[in-house]
Amino acid sequence: MSFTVAIVGRPNVGKSTLFNRLVGKRLALVDDTPGVTRDRRMADAKIGDIRFEVIDTAGLEESASGSLETRMRDQTGLAVQEADISFFVIDARAGVVPADKSFASMLRKAGKKVILVANKVEGNKGDSGYYESFAMGFGDPVPISAEHGEGMIDLRDALVEQLGEEIAFGGDAVELPLEVPEDDGSFDEEEEYTYDNSRPLRIAVVGRPNAGKSTLINKLIGEDRLLTGPEAGITRDSISVDWQWQGRTIKLHDTAGMRRRSRVTEKLEKLSVADGKRAVQYAEVVIIVFDATMPFEKQDMHIVDQVIREGRAPVIAFNKWDLIENRQKHLQELHEKAERLLPQVKGLLCVPVSAETGKDLDKLMQAVLDVHVVWNRRIPTARLNRWLESVQYHHPPPAVAGRRIRLKYISQPKSRPPTFSIMASRPDALPTSYTRYLMNQLREDFDLYSTPIRIYIRSSDNPFAKKKRR
Repeated sequence: MSFTVAIVGRPNVGKSTLFNRLVGKRLALVDDTPGVTRDRRMADAKIGDIRFEVIDTAGLEESASGSLETRMRDQTGLAVQEADISFFVIDARAGVVPADKSFASMLRKAGKKVILVANKVEGNKGDSGYYESFAMGFGDPVPISAEHGEGMIDLRDALVEQLGEEIAFGGDAVELPLEVPEDDGSFDEEEEYTYDNSRPLRIAVVGRPNAGKSTLINKLIGEDRLLTGPEAGITRDSISVDWQWQGRTIKLHDTAGMRRRSRVTEKLEKLSVADGKRAVQYAEVVIIVFDATMPFEKQDMHIVDQVIREGRAPVIAFNKWDLIENRQKHLQELHEKAERLLPQVKGLLCVPVSAETGKDLDKLMQAVLDVHVVWNRRIPTARLNRWLESVQYHHPPPAVAGRRIRLKYISQPKSRPPTFSIMASRPDALPTSYTRYLMNQLREDFDLYSTPIRIYIRSSDNPFAKKKRR
């Protein structure tokens, strides 16, 4: 992008609403509760013919040193320093309050370009606050309504005036697409599939509150990009971070901690959990962070089951490993519990790490790449049908009501996760135990461990079954 814009201001003035308007999507959580946004969120935005990168920031509040609000304020200060220009948003209906004046002074000290934006001017209720904002000393304020999209052209003209046409209309950088294309059926199943390690990889990090998800991402990327602290539930939005690991483009998604559904009563927490679930749906690999000091809680099992049902490639990270004393014995117990309590995926990859010290994070990323290779694996149809013939020879399907069930044909219509379709003479009569046997044999013979796989038993339709004889 040609330049970067930071949206700053006190809580509940409409910064996230303006962010969503500029991006064209409802990426940031929006609620009437002040202080919803905590982490910096970046995205590509545009106003008319101008394209740029925009940063949504936490609301600026006066607070005591060392508190969560102070850490949020520091993150906002970093966003202002990184950006080329800032949108200083005020609530025109409330007018200029002392907090606005306090942080206007902070923006002046930063020495960056600022555009004063008077939000919520729809109707006549914001007129007095709009005229009052002229005294802030940032030039003519731009009246907008982020909720209704009013005043966007004026905001675009203010950007061009402040930055100049050369910067405002600068050439956009060519970026790699982060969306992974779906299978279009054009794959030649008689050729061996070759894994493409140049594709961007999308990873979601999920887990219970205070398991160390944000700390893990900060240590991976090597900077304090996300808010962390001893308080549980700091993260609310699903924040995406672009990263390069060994030359591979990776998009990391930090998510809010997921508690039991019965304990989630507030509207804001429900929105946060729903945002995290959407991140899982669009991810390829999901890192489930367990607290190694108290692993395999009921909620941990529920989160892993959700990831597997969604068909994503799971990797378990046992965090806070630096707090464990008898590590070898504890690790053996954890692997045994994972195999016993999570039978949905055989060979589930589990890596002990310490997000605080950075121990074994390379092993975690290698496990992510390994499971991603298996998750993308495709098997030629000829090999599958030779395998099916051999399996039926050694262990034929049972006879039901005196009639033998015949498995005629198998194919893999898609990967991600590996999905198989088997044509059978009577699919409804095939016992679940035999389907489970086929799934276990597929894992063993084609090395499909550590990822969910799906098998669909279908009937081969006879096109002449409903036609009458002449």
